[in-house]
Amino acid sequence: MNKEKFERHLIQNQIPFFKDKSMSEYTTLELGGVAWYVIEAQDVSCVVTVKKLADEANMQLIILGNGSNVLFRDKIFEGVVLVLAKQLNQIEVIGNSVIAEAGASLKQVCEVACKNSLTGLEFAYGIPGTVGGAVYMNAGAFEGEVKDAVKEIDYLDEDGNLKNIHVQPKDFAYRKSIFTNTEKVILKVRFELLQGDYKTIRELMDRRLQRRIDMQPLEYPSAGSVFKRPEGNYASALIDQCGLKGKMCGGAMVSKKHAGFLINYDHASSNDFIELIEYVRKDVLEKTGYDLECEVKIIENKRALGIKK
Repeated sequence: MNKEKFERHLIQNQIPFFKDKSMSEYTTLELGGVAWYVIEAQDVSCVVTVKKLADEANMQLIILGNGSNVLFRDKIFEGVVLVLAKQLNQIEVIGNSVIAEAGASLKQVCEVACKNSLTGLEFAYGIPGTVGGAVYMNAGAFEGEVKDAVKEIDYLDEDGNLKNIHVQPKDFAYRKSIFTNTEKVILKVRFELLQGDYKTIRELMDRRLQRRIDMQPLEYPSAGSVFKRPEGNYASALIDQCGLKGKMCGGAMVSKKHAGFLINYDHASSNDFIELIEYVRKDVLEKTGYDLECEVKIIENKRALGIKK
């Protein structure tokens, strides 16, 4: 790994970057140590170039949208964080399709769909993430999932080649997609929607958002629902059943408002949050027999783990 060479190539390619930038500024949990490099992608060519340079330097590369479902550890992240949400966020409408770049927020995509009287994404209104992240993990709420609306995706494959794929619901599963746990980079997504009634769409979106406001601790930094829904039950119900609302590890707390949310209540560290995740998992397993699976992605230093890429 050659940091100096990587940095020199960024400068040569006129790609702006930050050094030793705190990841608390780029995640909804507002946690994490500094990263060697943070780059806010300006366009697709920037993504292509950064991936190529990171691969050549054998530098770990993390793609970040709104940072709503990730947790960086308190230690230094020895790699590159490429942020799509700042500039790679254009949205356009062609017929019944909404075409959005990966860094566009789901909430804004829903607003554009509504403005054009297109129905099919109301369930996603208020999900605190970007289009790329939502497709990557097949985000869902209120009995709807991204797989029900997405039809076409532009992406960068593992070797840095631009690709296009038409997808079907079978390419997705619960909180998974054909992109999950791969090094492919989602760049643009086409949602195929239906013509609807503007007033009906607006009212449904507003009801969905109000329900979130009423039920979720949106006033605190969080990563949304921390645990996946176990078969035959709900993570929040199990956590509540175990009497864990209000449980704290350091500054991290199980929300008193919604047990499925673990929040940054009082200047928590990443270690606090990870400790709380493990405590909740262990307690729920011992008391109910359910082994909860964490939905939040904890970012590790792969070099420290002895992994090349």
